[in-house]
Amino acid sequence: MPRVWEVPVHDSTRVRDVRVAAEAAAQWAGLEDDRTAGAALVATELATNLLKHGGGGQVLLEITSPPAPAHGDERAGVVQILAVDHGPGIADVAAAMRDGHSTAGSLGAGLGTCRRTADDFALHSAPGRGTIALARIAPRGTSRPLADPGPARAGGINHPFAGAEFSGDAWAWVRSGDRLTLMLADGLGHGEHAARASSTAVAEVHRCAHLPADRLLHALHTALRGTRGAALAVAQLDVSSGRLSFTGVGNIGARLRRGNRWRPLLSHPGIVGAHLPGRLPWHTEEWSDDCLLVLHSDGLPSRWSAGPLDLDSSLDPAVVAATIVRDASSPARPVRDDTAVVVLSPSSPDRLS
Repeated sequence: MPRVWEVPVHDSTRVRDVRVAAEAAAQWAGLEDDRTAGAALVATELATNLLKHGGGGQVLLEITSPPAPAHGDERAGVVQILAVDHGPGIADVAAAMRDGHSTAGSLGAGLGTCRRTADDFALHSAPGRGTIALARIAPRGTSRPLADPGPARAGGINHPFAGAEFSGDAWAWVRSGDRLTLMLADGLGHGEHAARASSTAVAEVHRCAHLPADRLLHALHTALRGTRGAALAVAQLDVSSGRLSFTGVGNIGARLRRGNRWRPLLSHPGIVGAHLPGRLPWHTEEWSDDCLLVLHSDGLPSRWSAGPLDLDSSLDPAVVAATIVRDASSPARPVRDDTAVVVLSPSSPDRLS
């Protein structure tokens, strides 16, 4: 089930809590001892930076998977660590990554250490709006980059309601031949039963991602009949034709950006596992290097907005997702439901990782 560790960091006592959470996440994912130690080191450095440079913030840890082949072969877990703040931002990100650079009188080795230790690392900062640092720690021998199976890449953030241990939202990113499938499920309600429904959807996508999108959705409907059911969206990219197919059932939001223009992709009333519409239209779109697809559960305000420069498609998609959640919420506007945001973007060999 979607296990998430959320640690607010507003004083030095919480740095230890972040380290403990990172160790727990690594053990949950089944990482080797040296990779567990690496996760703890990176999480500690990122939490310390939140206090030194961001005025505090939040560390969110979750277990994700690299793009997996179909037929049920889910790969070993990857610990994803996101440090998010609403601080002043970093004026020169490239300089901040160099060893010896510091604006706080320290040795200036923290971010460089994180980059060398992590299997993926990315840093995005907007002056006056804050900084997002992302690290992924994978089992030994996992191929890199972790978010990228070829012509497209996906990543996301899963934010549980009220600091819960499990999120009722879950997503999967699976490749089968020329088909790349991205799925987001929002199990009805909260807690363990909602998490079981969304986890069932993830397992079914791994088992059936070789199916075309319409047949896959019906397979998901059958698999979820023994659960509470879920709101669910499926986006499938056909690599050979360069076409993206999308449909959603229930309150899953979706937006597609092409160039600097956003437009919504509509989901349809229903509950996968309980009531699937008899006629379910599919949206088909040409996929190009200037596209960006965002899927989100209803924990994210439906009127979230983002500028085209802030959500650069060259960024790691999990960083894009974290930026959306950060800018749509604040202490004055807290998250009021499980909130998952997943992003599909073109591959970018030039990103920081």
